[in-house]
Amino acid sequence: MGVRKRETADARKEANKSIAFAKLNNCPTSPRKMRLVVDLVRGQKVERALNILRFSQKEASRKLEKLLLSAINNWQQKNEDGNIEEAALFIKEIRVDGGTMLKRLRPAPQGRAHRIRKRSNHVTIVLGSSNNTQSN
Repeated sequence: MGVRKRETADARKEANKSIAFAKLNNCPTSPRKMRLVVDLVRGQKVERALNILRFSQKEASRKLEKLLLSAINNWQQKNEDGNIEEAALFIKEIRVDGGTMLKRLRPAPQGRAHRIRKRSNHVTIVLGSSNNTQSN
């Protein structure tokens, strides 16, 4: 590996230390129901978001809370010497996309059939650090 390539790789690695992400694929909840919960925590600080999810009545909030804890843990793995309180982590980006759909048939009157679509979704959380510990 050349010197210039190594320097750019190290710079990219240092820039990515301030962010961490986690993904939840094929969660068996419709994207519309998941977005109701996601909109509550978008842009919030991590501590506040965890409190909102913990006391929410929605079933999707349990899965989202577990995903947020996973993203926090991923940030800690990247920054062993970092402190979560000092880093002031917040939810930089959170995205819900439609996943695979299970298609089923339900009997309908007069010999017809209605299609039932059992939807799933993909959720991606990106955490950012508002406290920039690196100085140029």
